[in-house]
Amino acid sequence: MDVVSTRVRVLIRPKEGILDPQGKAVERVLPALGFQGVANVHVGRLVELDVNDVSQVGPMCEKLLANTLIEEYSILTPEAEETSPDVGPDAPRG
Repeated sequence: MDVVSTRVRVLIRPKEGILDPQGKAVERVLPALGFQGVANVHVGRLVELDVNDVSQVGPMCEKLLANTLIEEYSILTPEAEETSPDVGPDAPRG
């Protein structure tokens, strides 16, 4: 019997109040490139995993994927993305 794996995305971002120099740099440069009305830019990272047991992703984040002292994370499963259309690469921006 084949084990079915699930593609999981983990979005990792700086916690509120933590200095985000990459986000600030992007926020400063966008107006110079002609993009107005942009504020509160935060740069994070996206980790994609194929896992057999989705319940293990939280502990993976706590132990390795995220620095929980300064970062927060969101675990996105295919089911969550179906019910949350503003999540993912094709989500509307703005």
